[in-house]
Amino acid sequence: MENYQLVKTERKVWLPMYIPVLSFFFNRIIGNLPLLNGVGLVNLIVARPILSEDIEASVTIVVPARNERGNIENVIKRTPQFGLSQEFIFIEGNSSDNTYEEMERVKVAYPNKNIKLMKQTGKGKGNAVREAFDAATGDILMILDSDLTMPPEELPKFYDALRFRKGEFINGCRLVYPMEKNAMRFLNLIGNKFFGWLFSFLLGQQLKDTLCGTKVLYRKDYETIKTNRSYFGDFDPFGDFDLLFGAAKQNLKITEIIIRYRDREYGSTQISRFKHGVLLFKMSFFAARKIKFN
Repeated sequence: MENYQLVKTERKVWLPMYIPVLSFFFNRIIGNLPLLNGVGLVNLIVARPILSEDIEASVTIVVPARNERGNIENVIKRTPQFGLSQEFIFIEGNSSDNTYEEMERVKVAYPNKNIKLMKQTGKGKGNAVREAFDAATGDILMILDSDLTMPPEELPKFYDALRFRKGEFINGCRLVYPMEKNAMRFLNLIGNKFFGWLFSFLLGQQLKDTLCGTKVLYRKDYETIKTNRSYFGDFDPFGDFDLLFGAAKQNLKITEIIIRYRDREYGSTQISRFKHGVLLFKMSFFAARKIKFN
């Protein structure tokens, strides 16, 4: 396929003739299992044209924050200048440490920056991201977690990957480079690696890290995901899987950018390993039913 880039391949259909129960069992279940899904009769290939234009674009950087007062100013100070223009949207959710007041102070302290402030109306990072994306005006949408464990200095790599068409949905990957000592607890690391393998199978594209908070895509592609969100429903409090599932459903090319994951400098993690782990398994089964075994 000259001048085309492979997105994913799948083999489907074990039984080409409809046989009640058996057709469903072999075509929907057995044919989609690992090690067995390469022997179907129908080979499906999804590819995209390779574009070489160097297209500059405006950028909106969405920063969801809850109890992150000590990190807000560093978002502005440490984010390099890139893109035609930059818009920062800080969206705060029910903080108890005056995070929103710090956002107001930073907005006044940096009048040369285009900074917008919001308070989310719902709960969870997923809700915050969706509300901020709806208010965004940039051509490219970026999520930057306010704990800054993903260094803002790395954002230009995501921008370049998107504009040079390395992919259409750019996902951060924290699981390649050695991490700082306290950046991620051991059980979290094991869980991330497992879910990376599982979602690579479910989505049909290679992923190492599904839970890195930094995700980047064109606003026009997000609008397509949003328009078709009813297929999955409002099921994801994190926001990561809402975007990943939507991107995979629209056959967007998912590309990972390797980053160096850092220790927090302020605050503490808001992830509960066991409570959120159970939720991740539920979402995995949900994805399997809606994407792989539908």
